[in-house]
Amino acid sequence: MAGGIKLGILASGFILMAAVLTFAALRTVEGQEPPNRIIIRVDQGEYTINKNIYGHFSEHLGRCVYEGYWVGEDSPIPNVRGIRKDVVEALRKIRIPVLRWPGGCFADEYHWKNGIGPKEKRPSMVNTHWGGVTENNHFGTHEFLDLCAQLGCEPYICGNLGSGTVREMAEWVEYITFDGQSPMADLRRQNGRDEPWKLRYFGVGNENWGCGGTMRPAYYADEYRRFQTYVKNYSGNRIYKIACGAYGENTEWTEVLMREAGGNMHGLSYHYYTVPGGWSDKNSATDFDEVDWFETLKLAGKIEEYIQEHAAVMDKYDPDKRVGMIIDEWGNWFEVEPGTNRGFLYQQNTLRDALSTGLTLNIFNSHCDRVRMANLAQTVNVLQSLILTDKEKMIVTPTYHVFDMYQVHQDAVLLPVDVQSIPYSQDKEEIVGLSVSASRDADGTIHVSLCNLDPKQEAPVDIDLKGAKPTSVSGRVLTAEVMNAHNTFADPDAIFPIPFDAVRLQDGRVTAVLPPKSVVVLTIK
Repeated sequence: MAGGIKLGILASGFILMAAVLTFAALRTVEGQEPPNRIIIRVDQGEYTINKNIYGHFSEHLGRCVYEGYWVGEDSPIPNVRGIRKDVVEALRKIRIPVLRWPGGCFADEYHWKNGIGPKEKRPSMVNTHWGGVTENNHFGTHEFLDLCAQLGCEPYICGNLGSGTVREMAEWVEYITFDGQSPMADLRRQNGRDEPWKLRYFGVGNENWGCGGTMRPAYYADEYRRFQTYVKNYSGNRIYKIACGAYGENTEWTEVLMREAGGNMHGLSYHYYTVPGGWSDKNSATDFDEVDWFETLKLAGKIEEYIQEHAAVMDKYDPDKRVGMIIDEWGNWFEVEPGTNRGFLYQQNTLRDALSTGLTLNIFNSHCDRVRMANLAQTVNVLQSLILTDKEKMIVTPTYHVFDMYQVHQDAVLLPVDVQSIPYSQDKEEIVGLSVSASRDADGTIHVSLCNLDPKQEAPVDIDLKGAKPTSVSGRVLTAEVMNAHNTFADPDAIFPIPFDAVRLQDGRVTAVLPPKSVVVLTIK
């Protein structure tokens, strides 16, 4: 990526002006009480932020798999065994920890045996959920697990409970993980893979209250108990079984699943999408005003309330927090880009997405005692993507840059944070103005991620580090002059992180001025 190369050019405009203004603002708050105060208790910290909170989701939907990851071995686009190299390199850079596949709604109509063996002999299928297109099944089990190996991440496979059979699911696990002699292991060897793969995460159905079978919670609980019985641990492989959980505020589903099947699961999924305007009148991804900006961030922040409500139900049946909350679908859902297939869910990605991402990840971090994994929807070309492709071209989005900046939290110890901040208000409504998360990594370095949600007002902050004597501070910032700044194939580096200089360390305290509508990550040693 050419971000560093173009920095000198861009600095002559908004970024240079912002730096001058924030330096001036920083001088004005020295010696007086800043309006935003943060206390970080560095000498405390009980829970670890599971790296899988920074996971991702890729469904057979639109151009996510085909044209996103998969171009085929004969493509002129540089690839390794059909998987495009530029996408893999970009995702490796942010240390993607886990990838969920093949769905989503697609999972409960996917029959895995159609996606193995010689490609020319694989039967095609109609993707009834997403655009009614015909897929050739060239991307299947072997290709997905090869993709995960190239990415260096854990695979998370979602099995077909809705239209599949217990035997079909059981045989898939055997095919992937068994190293002995058996019909499925022998079939795998016939298809070119002698050694089994390791498979840690397996979901038993997806959204079975809706597209996965329109089931009632008690019925699904019984079906889950039956199907999971045959998801076996072969050859030393240990599977973390994930049951289908609720959407939004439906705590009844969580109650029934935890009561009837909590002892048979390791994780319970949860889905939440931020849909400003509502499902029937969704916002544009790029053409919006401050009212839309505010509504998006308000709805994104709503997930904290839902996490608390569902976690309270889980605590009732699982006070030791053995069962993880797996938020395996989340993100912003806007109207598709004009002129594109509505069933492909292709949307652009702006600074607004970056702020909602930073806010959401801070929330996930703060609940890492229960939240063990999260999977943004979706990785390439669909919904809130990290990456967009157009034939041989590839760009990364503002959301990608936030994941890049926040990767420092992966497997770090969550530090307790107390925040007193000025709220952000719009039309007599208020939300938090400042979102904060802090962690301490294995080397003792402290990282603080901060989001100033206000698109107009800068945020002077004072950070008190209890139990630490810092010697240096540095940072990176992601912001832009306009709320809807986004990268395009014509201008792939319109927005990207730069060094953050409006920060000072004095007498053991950190002071900084966050630009409006900005994501900042500080490194404190």
